[in-house]
Amino acid sequence: ENIFRAVNIALVNELKTVYAAMGIDVWEVIDAAKTKPFGFMPFYPGPGLGGHCIPIDPFYLTWKAREFDVTTRFIELAGQINTAMPHWVIDRIAEALDRQQGRGLSKAKILVMGIAYKKNIDDMRESPSLRLIELLEERGAKADYHDPHVPVIPPTREHANLTGRASVALSPETLKGYDAVLIATDHDAVDYKALVAAARLVVDTRNACAKAAVPCSRSSKSC
Repeated sequence: ENIFRAVNIALVNELKTVYAAMGIDVWEVIDAAKTKPFGFMPFYPGPGLGGHCIPIDPFYLTWKAREFDVTTRFIELAGQINTAMPHWVIDRIAEALDRQQGRGLSKAKILVMGIAYKKNIDDMRESPSLRLIELLEERGAKADYHDPHVPVIPPTREHANLTGRASVALSPETLKGYDAVLIATDHDAVDYKALVAAARLVVDTRNACAKAAVPCSRSSKSC
């Protein structure tokens, strides 16, 4: 079941990159496909995989298969695509900043919305948000985060440098201080209408604004 999800999420993530190049909204495509009355199971794109199951468990079989000289090509390709998504998202933020504000990521202030790996929980295991923060800072940006469920980042195996960082309070004044807001986790507790109204630029990887019926005239298209 974890392999099934990993492969199908990789497929829709790859389609997202193709549709973005074509100027097509992947979320609209999925909604259209869902109108088929039978045989369709929707999967949704995102900024990368998180949790202990889908990013990790499929590769137990990959490891075991190698003992029998068998290559699990679908699993490994899915892993490559899903692992690359944080890099793709960072490039989209850089493009949006250049297009809207005429600046790059260096010295830009970015607020990452959500540090948990999925909505409405406090589980951070393998969260792509941790990698997104690191990638932003590698590009010279200053990155903070807000998460109503994770007030402080606890110690993690691969992101020890982020231990102890605290969630910033969310207010219109706070949002105005950032060059861009990156929605990485679509927690229900966030007021997306207020967020879009106050933020200079919103890059939405979860289609959270559309799901909250917030017009995206002031935000970047979901990526």
